[in-house]
Amino acid sequence: MSSGEAKQGGGQQEQERTGVLFSNAAAVRAVASAVEGTLGPKGLNCMLVDRFGDVTITNDGSTILEKIEATHPAARLVIRAAKAQEAQVGDGTTTATILASALVVEGASHAAKGVPIAKIVEGMRAAVKRAAQVMGDGAKRVSGLSDPLVLRAAIIAARQQEEIAALALEAAKVFGASELKRPGMRLADWVVAKEGARDEVVSGLVLERAPLNAQMPKDMRDCKILVIDDALEPEKLDGNALATEAGLSRHLELENAFRKTLERIVSLGVGAIFVQGPVSDAAEETLTEAGVMVVRRVTATELARIVEHAGARPVKRTGLAREDEQLRALLGQAARVYEEPELEQIRILRGSGKRLATLMVGASAREVKDERKRIAQDACSAIQQALIGGVLPGGGAAELVAAREAQKVREGLSGMAAYGAECVVEALKAPMAQIVANAGFNPLEKVQQAMAAGGRDGVGIDCETGEVVDMMEKGIVDPATVKVHALLAAAEVAEAILRINTIIRKKEERTGQTP
Repeated sequence: MSSGEAKQGGGQQEQERTGVLFSNAAAVRAVASAVEGTLGPKGLNCMLVDRFGDVTITNDGSTILEKIEATHPAARLVIRAAKAQEAQVGDGTTTATILASALVVEGASHAAKGVPIAKIVEGMRAAVKRAAQVMGDGAKRVSGLSDPLVLRAAIIAARQQEEIAALALEAAKVFGASELKRPGMRLADWVVAKEGARDEVVSGLVLERAPLNAQMPKDMRDCKILVIDDALEPEKLDGNALATEAGLSRHLELENAFRKTLERIVSLGVGAIFVQGPVSDAAEETLTEAGVMVVRRVTATELARIVEHAGARPVKRTGLAREDEQLRALLGQAARVYEEPELEQIRILRGSGKRLATLMVGASAREVKDERKRIAQDACSAIQQALIGGVLPGGGAAELVAAREAQKVREGLSGMAAYGAECVVEALKAPMAQIVANAGFNPLEKVQQAMAAGGRDGVGIDCETGEVVDMMEKGIVDPATVKVHALLAAAEVAEAILRINTIIRKKEERTGQTP
């Protein structure tokens, strides 16, 4: 191959790499554009319409990203990162997406000018590490759930809907700070939305269930609760066994034993039975006559919550044959178990086990109900994360503080790695720029004003007046863990995308066939 051909081949490869890079950057930018208009107090809603005409109206970045149709692999990568952000800390998906987009676009711009990707990544890592450290160290710890900053974080997350934020805090106080800090506990999972319901905190469980039939009791006080993680029916024999005399005798024996078991359950004063499996006709008839509420097909998750709240112990069908004292020890207790027929719900209040609370939100229409549920879940997540990691000034102010530190990292780097740090500096300005743009102000002008505000930390732009203000003093705060996680997630996905050299379609994997 001649030197001219080699140069031509190298130039073609470079063009292909640049083409892939800009294709990825454009895809990531398109994803960010779908959610950036929702950011901040002046952010607007997005209407999502599927092929059947079903409409979702939301201001929640996570919901938008979940429902948009994305075919480009880089776009899907960003969406997966945003979902991970939501699963980990419950909020901040829009910020993470905007940061990722800015990092990729800035990185692609420098790469197109000849800066090696390896150097860009090197500088990005150094600047992101310092920025995340500054955010973590700068977090203001809260003294507990009664700290005013916790409520302020909830209000900001709830898009200024103070009533929902206050209810979320009320629910959080029922669980207590220790429970909210327990790994795996998600306060947002205790939000229930229902058309026609009123906003309230229920001191117990709300199940989207109904009694087995309309003749069963609707409201019981000081109710003993039996939890069966099995079916409530006699043991069954197969058809062949029933065809024999011995089999028929065994069948009658099992039926008689089951009837006695039901009588024993009634004699123990059980008021409500929650069953994971089916309930036989004989059990339904006997328990209805005895005034016992029976709920069947209860999920494993619901059963676990009933057990936890009522202080009960789950029992298998065969375990019902235990002695009365042993069976009595398995029962739970609740101050009240009752049905809300209009809402098709059963509520278990003030159980003798762990204190639990359900945050109920309602609305007149399904679309509004779903959005109010998302708002309540965001408020719950903000409360929990503020309690765990403290708070930072909101409105993009925390990112601006981190940008100043990233600029110092840039100045300390030699060679082309400085361009990678510069990507981080510019990306950290993006959240505030988008917030003020959504509020109708010039983002370049306002971000520069905040940057030049005498070096004060925590300053941002008042979206009502356009003036530079101290965000902490105004009570505009965000959970620190959300901010830090968003930056780290954005940097991780941006690095992965910038490192992509080429895109190759995989062959289809054939399963169940020998090659």
